[in-house]
Amino acid sequence: MISLERITFYLSERKIHTPMTPASPSSPADLLISEVGPRDGLQSISAVMSTAAKCRWIDALAAAGLREIEVGSFVSPKLLPQLADTAAVVQHALRHPGLRVMALVPNLRGAQAALAAGVHKITLPVSASEAHSLANVRKTHAEMLDELCAVVQRVRAHNATAPTPVGVEVGLSTAFGCTLQGVVPQDAVIRLALACAEAGVDEVGLSDTTGMANPAQVRRLFRRLQQELGERAGAAHLHNTRGLGLANALAALDVGVRAFDSSLAGLGGCPYAPGASGNVVTEDLVFMFEAMGLRTGVDLDGLLRARAVLREALPDEPLYGMVPEAGLPQGFSPTH
Repeated sequence: MISLERITFYLSERKIHTPMTPASPSSPADLLISEVGPRDGLQSISAVMSTAAKCRWIDALAAAGLREIEVGSFVSPKLLPQLADTAAVVQHALRHPGLRVMALVPNLRGAQAALAAGVHKITLPVSASEAHSLANVRKTHAEMLDELCAVVQRVRAHNATAPTPVGVEVGLSTAFGCTLQGVVPQDAVIRLALACAEAGVDEVGLSDTTGMANPAQVRRLFRRLQQELGERAGAAHLHNTRGLGLANALAALDVGVRAFDSSLAGLGGCPYAPGASGNVVTEDLVFMFEAMGLRTGVDLDGLLRARAVLREALPDEPLYGMVPEAGLPQGFSPTH
């Protein structure tokens, strides 16, 4: 059972950092855009970006107003050499005041490394599809839940003496379908979300890892997640593999989701899910929300400058996005 103290802490953190309800007029933003390119994007390409280039990229992203960046992953460098320098990147990102520095960890060892590096938030990839779980982290659902419990206990011990508590979130991978398993039943997704919540995580989000979701499905599943978890229902992590990324983001917005993962230039996918390409493009997502009158706190011109850093560092990598190609409409003014 989750203690009253934990619930109180969680709600206070949620109000400050990750709004799930429309912001008050005095708040800086209505929505949280969490940039995942430095992790999800870079793990999906063969090129290895230098540490110096990663730091310049993160500097540009922070200057554009992004308040949360997933800067890397604490995994074996033998599996993902692209992310072998994550500890050094975390240390650099921590120089930016007001930026929440996040890293993905697959297990307790990764969590211990992330805590030692000083991250503000840890996210774990728990797969709704057991076939994907075995391919991605080599664990069954039961084994991954045991690992999750161990991570939560370690973070709680850390937070007992840490000046700033570290948050723990789960993104339920393949929640909308899996290229390995096929259909993932909605009831199975919700059961796993409840198990993660029972393990003590702060929030549980839904990830369209393979780009199989459609807007009706997104509405149904996020509604159920919110009914079951309330304030602990987390972010929408969407892919544009089949061109429905922005439509699915609108569907999630319609049912109250206020936190969205995206990747600059649409970099990303999943190396353990064949055909899972194309994160939602940060530039396009921010433009859509700002054009609708919703405050993201992110500067589009700043995102384009960050894109230029990425282009210089990865000259042979294709970059995606409609807004960077078409430009901003005449007379466009962001929401303030």
